[in-house]
Amino acid sequence: MVYGCIGEHLSHSFSGEIHARLGSYPYELCEVAKEELARFMTEKAFSAINVTIPYKTDVIPYLDEISDEARAIGAVNTVVNRGGRLFGYNTDFYGIIAALKEMGITTLEGKKVLVLGTGGTSRTACAVAKHLGAKAVLRVSRTAKDGAVSYDDLKNHADADFLFNTTPVGMYPNPDGTPVSLDLFPRLSGVFDAVYNPLRTRLVSEARARGIAAGGGLYMLVAQAFYASEIFFDTKYNPDLLSEVDKSIVSEKENIVLIGMPSSGKSTVGELLAKALSRPFFDADAELVKTVGRTIPDIFAEDGEDTFRALESETLAALSKRSGCIIATGGGAVLREENVFRLKQNGTLVFLDRALAELLPTPDRPTAKTPEAIEELYRARYGKYLAAADVKIEINGTPSEVCEKIRKELSL
Repeated sequence: MVYGCIGEHLSHSFSGEIHARLGSYPYELCEVAKEELARFMTEKAFSAINVTIPYKTDVIPYLDEISDEARAIGAVNTVVNRGGRLFGYNTDFYGIIAALKEMGITTLEGKKVLVLGTGGTSRTACAVAKHLGAKAVLRVSRTAKDGAVSYDDLKNHADADFLFNTTPVGMYPNPDGTPVSLDLFPRLSGVFDAVYNPLRTRLVSEARARGIAAGGGLYMLVAQAFYASEIFFDTKYNPDLLSEVDKSIVSEKENIVLIGMPSSGKSTVGELLAKALSRPFFDADAELVKTVGRTIPDIFAEDGEDTFRALESETLAALSKRSGCIIATGGGAVLREENVFRLKQNGTLVFLDRALAELLPTPDRPTAKTPEAIEELYRARYGKYLAAADVKIEINGTPSEVCEKIRKELSL
């Protein structure tokens, strides 16, 4: 390996794609088991690497020199091999600062800060909080060792102003988790979650729903890679490159989720859009049928709508874990708030708004068999589509024209 990233589990990593946008150099993801770390570091068969969970502190004994900030933090995420001597750095520090700035936060002066987790990223978050002027910085762990407070003790810290999550709770493939309840912290003004997959964790989404400034770990990941690459090659990049790479990664990873009434054209437009963008396409209803081996009319007739909606939610939960896809949902997908929440974790919801007069009944749609049924659904659901949508596209042209409208609106 010449350049790359080492960690225990890297199947979820975006690092390779980020570095490919920063420069034309080879970059590999290398999963290293704990018992193999010593051999890997002593062989030194690399030019420069990034280091991720759980080795940000474990690599330190193998280094010949370590930067002042990495030494103060006690964690290293970037190692450069210079003539057989290993130099360690911590670019996560600058990555977090950049991510907070992107959220509009440039100071934590006088604030009480809680940092969930006790690993390498936790150490870095603590250093950032102190650097930005925090009045008090408390680490939180399950065991309350080494001066940390326990999760059970959080009730005594309801006056916290800012929260960092550096644990993997809420990370793919288990995106439903959240490390703490925000109900505990009525004074909270900001949340930063180092998890970057999904793009918006439950913690971040719940914070934003409460009007709390919140951001996820993707911008941090891009920023730390940006600074690490500068160290790799002893160079300086144009600062604009950081934002360009972030926007590019978000655009590539974000699902485009089509919502709207039955017969509004979601599947037709979705297939065209997927083809135009060279992305995978999934029709949620078709995926449900494929999974259960029964048609939707049969499910409605034999088990009722409640059973169908439960199966629909399971299907949407699975699809929402994907990234970079076009997803056409069933007309009733927005009826459950949990469906909308999950789809938004990795997706932009696009409402295809077809006029009521152009929505046609079909016998294979149990809830939309007649004009009267369609009108009733339209009146009941229209507000839900508007509330769920990030973008509304009025359908007044051909499917190809609608596809182009979506591309223009989303800058694709």
